[in-house]
Amino acid sequence: MGDTGSLALGGALGAVSVATHHEFALVIVGGIFVVEALSVVIQVLVYKRTGKRVFLMAPIHHHFEHLGWSEPTVVIRFWIISFVLALAGLATLKLR
Repeated sequence: MGDTGSLALGGALGAVSVATHHEFALVIVGGIFVVEALSVVIQVLVYKRTGKRVFLMAPIHHHFEHLGWSEPTVVIRFWIISFVLALAGLATLKLR
């Protein structure tokens, strides 16, 4: 898809969630992306403050690879987590 398509798609998803007042559902559905971004932020902040690393490598999927997980294992587990988060996000839409 590339940067142009993924940025456009992400921007459209964000705009729709703001327009429909479902921002929290977007955070849940995009939970993997939130965790990936937060892992980088945490790594940088803690490293600048203490000089020690929280993760072996950031973003967090590289941390798991350094722990010995194969790349397909990381991808499949992230797919499973994404599926569960998508179902949770859809469940929150019925709560309104």
